[in-house]
Amino acid sequence: MSSSDRHGDPRLTTEYSRFPVKDEIQRPVPGVWRPVLHSIAGALARNDFPLIGEIDSVEPISDDLEAHIRGNIESYGATLVELSDQTWESSCTMWRGDKRWDVLVDLWTAEEGRSDLCLQVDVHETDLGFRFEVYMVYVP
Repeated sequence: MSSSDRHGDPRLTTEYSRFPVKDEIQRPVPGVWRPVLHSIAGALARNDFPLIGEIDSVEPISDDLEAHIRGNIESYGATLVELSDQTWESSCTMWRGDKRWDVLVDLWTAEEGRSDLCLQVDVHETDLGFRFEVYMVYVP
């Protein structure tokens, strides 16, 4: 199945996936967001939660959220690693209106490669650009 079939839009090309689209169709993660999401996943893999809030345009996470995410990762029982470029083949985003997209990024582990764990991030559109807010790491 091609990327366009998987995301439900036969017109989907690299051009469409470079920048976010405001419709309610599940789409690939826009290329413009991928470096930030890669940095967030890298901080998770290094167990460096404070670093997340130091990434440009990313909101710091609360202590409660950090504890919840840590618990989910520990319960999963595998070691997170840096994202593979292949993650973008299965990760997706969808416009939720009100200047917000939901993004699901498939996380990778040393034991499995692509795992069942997902990083969920809300991306908000502002007058100054995009703001990223980690929502959760979990198995959907």
